[in-house]
Amino acid sequence: MNNNKRILRELVPISEDDFFIVLNHTSAKFDFPVHYHPELELNLVMNSSGKRIVGDSILDYSDVDLVLVGSNTPHAWTGNDKNTNAHVITIQFHQDFLSEATLNRKLAIPIRDMLDMSKRGILFSGETVDMLKEKIIQLPQSQDFDSLLKFLSILYDLSISRNKRMLASPSYIDSYTIAKSRRIEKVNEYIKQNLYQKIQLKDVADLVNMSESAFSHFFKKRTNSSFSDYITDLRLGHAARLLIETERSISEVCFDSGFNNVSNFNRTFKKKLGFTPSMFRAQQKLITKH
Repeated sequence: MNNNKRILRELVPISEDDFFIVLNHTSAKFDFPVHYHPELELNLVMNSSGKRIVGDSILDYSDVDLVLVGSNTPHAWTGNDKNTNAHVITIQFHQDFLSEATLNRKLAIPIRDMLDMSKRGILFSGETVDMLKEKIIQLPQSQDFDSLLKFLSILYDLSISRNKRMLASPSYIDSYTIAKSRRIEKVNEYIKQNLYQKIQLKDVADLVNMSESAFSHFFKKRTNSSFSDYITDLRLGHAARLLIETERSISEVCFDSGFNNVSNFNRTFKKKLGFTPSMFRAQQKLITKH
């Protein structure tokens, strides 16, 4: 089994002294493969169209694209090679550039919530782009206190903007938000330990001393998902990660993710992600080769 990583960790140029850095790429070439880094990144892509990958999301973009990518979430853009007018502005900043105490104060809570969500990648609406594009373009590359205030203002405006769209699936980054419950935590731990084998509803219900029907109702109320859908989503997220990060065959990925039938795996994967597993990997490889 070949488990070689195909995904790069990028060493970014931001220093410990910087609150943020601005990278301004005119005539952008989009030759950077899928990569990740601990720093968060706000990308404004202009005069370009192509494909964007964030986690297990592979989608077309065109004209102007504004996305916030969280810490260690794999990402890449591939533009049309014929276009020499593409312009990309990337703002990178440390995940702890504001302290936890600061982010928990009332005024900063929208920023805190947005930074939490950014692990899945956040696509901002056309209206938000229209409102903030000039502010982002004009953010100085040399830093002074005034530039820090402008950067904070951009983050706040993004955090309260409407029609944000999450890109990567919750299961890809294991970020399901679940109401605190000792029973749910116990069930979640069991699922994670047994994700790669058959999980019986009865066994999980017994684990928390409930009947199957009572447990199903309880789980749906707490997670807004049926028990079977929840497990399927977790398995698909795991499969997407293996397809992106390793060279394992489709059948290996299928069985390593807890599916016991390749055709069912193909069908379920396509329904959820819009590509069959092999198409998904081919799209991702196209971006990697750019």
